[in-house]
Amino acid sequence: MDFRFSDDQLTLTESVREYLAGTHGPEVLRRLDEQGNRDPAIWQGLVEMGLTGLLVPEEHGGLGLGLVEAALIAAECGRACLAEPLVDTAFVAVPWLVRRGELGDLAAIAAGERQVPLPHVLNPWVADGTGQPIQSVDPLRNLVMFPAAGSSDPYLLDLGALMSAAQLVGLADAMLHQAVEYAKIRTQFGQPVGAFQALKHQLASCAVAIEFAKPAVWRAAQALQDGGDSASVHVSHAKVAAGDAALLTAETAIQVHGAMGYTYEVDLHFWMKRSWALNGAWGDRAWHLKRIDQAVIGGALPIGPEHTFA
Repeated sequence: MDFRFSDDQLTLTESVREYLAGTHGPEVLRRLDEQGNRDPAIWQGLVEMGLTGLLVPEEHGGLGLGLVEAALIAAECGRACLAEPLVDTAFVAVPWLVRRGELGDLAAIAAGERQVPLPHVLNPWVADGTGQPIQSVDPLRNLVMFPAAGSSDPYLLDLGALMSAAQLVGLADAMLHQAVEYAKIRTQFGQPVGAFQALKHQLASCAVAIEFAKPAVWRAAQALQDGGDSASVHVSHAKVAAGDAALLTAETAIQVHGAMGYTYEVDLHFWMKRSWALNGAWGDRAWHLKRIDQAVIGGALPIGPEHTFA
């Protein structure tokens, strides 16, 4: 599927990228890690950008945009390694509530006054919720285990998996950029390590994986927004492709940074740990591959030149 984003979509994405780059850099992540992970001023900034109301219908005080726009912004949240649980409430909970006709909280969500983390049987832990605190590999996620098992609704699962995939491609982009920049200044044998052909090939492989994952994510967002019969399969494809790209890029970026790549002193570790966490969220790789296999082998998703993936 050939995606050509509108000028408005591109402008929105660029505005969010610039805003997050200016307010949510590595120094902020370190401060948050040391001071409880949350800063009301950061959340208020997201509210003032209109991001908490991105998918809230206009009659309830939101912008009334769609899942494609949300996926684009979720990718920017990943690129910035955003600590605040914006995606959980604004891009996962809101469309699920709208679909169910549960509209009472939408105005409060758009105004940033309410967060609605939703657990699923495949994702029973939620960010910034009420329940039993649990430790995450990502130090900036305040996770709790929900007292009950959570919903088994497939649409909720697809929303969570899609937005995780979108964040993963943004995370991968950021890690690749960090690796490339470091490869320019780290030297061995009297020259930057980026000059070595083997490392160039590794970084190029990461770039290819990311660029192949992105259209899978945008297609999944469009398919889920349109309610297509194969939307769930597209979501699983996006989750697998984005997760694989992020893990490959994290591994390569660690290698570029050498033995210090794992350490707290290197900014990379925030993005790396978020990638690890989201790769297993809302269904892990094995679960989504099984869903793809069942759809293709079972005939629910016909393949071949005579079929399209609309």
